[in-house]
Amino acid sequence: MRLPAEQRRRQLLDVARDVFAERGFHATAMDDIAVVAGVTKPVLYQHFDNKRALFLELLDDVGNQLLSELSVVTAPELNGRERVESGFQAYFRFVTSNPAAFRLLFGASVRNDPDFAQRADTALDNAALAISKLIDLPVDEQHRLVLAHAIVGIAEATSRRSLASDNEANTVDTDKLASWLAELAWFGLRGVR
Repeated sequence: MRLPAEQRRRQLLDVARDVFAERGFHATAMDDIAVVAGVTKPVLYQHFDNKRALFLELLDDVGNQLLSELSVVTAPELNGRERVESGFQAYFRFVTSNPAAFRLLFGASVRNDPDFAQRADTALDNAALAISKLIDLPVDEQHRLVLAHAIVGIAEATSRRSLASDNEANTVDTDKLASWLAELAWFGLRGVR
């Protein structure tokens, strides 16, 4: 079926995300993505100049999706504790509903290439920056940003262990994880001077 250009591009990004997450950047060919998407290789090249350009755009796309999820749930009408828990819930929902996106953003393929690493770091920096603006403490901006990066690190490490793991013994309900980590972050932040 012929899709409008923007819908086709979205479909190709979604397919590419899954294929890259499963096989890695180097083991994936544009032919593989085209086959899974049900398009010809020339159609794929109409949207993306090459595999590298596709992967870079995909990293930006995944980072923007994560940032969008976080910004929606950290609404100002919530109190601080509720925002912390809502933020963790959104993050863990994103990870569990988009495991390929999580593997793409935090996987080895990203860290093995400086351009890819820079895009992934930008996504994490943007998330930390958004979180830092929600930290209501009498500290300077740099201090809030460091605390926000720590919160991002907690969420990433917990996701690796408890959500992205194939070992069911490590799997914990996302709402329970969000509650536990919100408690840690909230009371930890309350102790900051």
